[in-house]
Amino acid sequence: MRFLRFWWDFVVGDDWRAALGVVVALGATAVIVAAGVDAWWLMPIAVALVLYISLRRETQKAS
Repeated sequence: MRFLRFWWDFVVGDDWRAALGVVVALGATAVIVAAGVDAWWLMPIAVALVLYISLRRETQKAS
């Protein structure tokens, strides 16, 4: 059980929304690649967007 709890804390951490956003981006990338399109560009954009949203949400909570 501790093993699973470690992985949950490692992957999800403090923000489950950010983890979900990355999982959705990975899924979208897989779907686009399966359609035959080169989708290397999607993950950097998605991660930057998830980071921006997460930071904006946290800074609004702090102010």
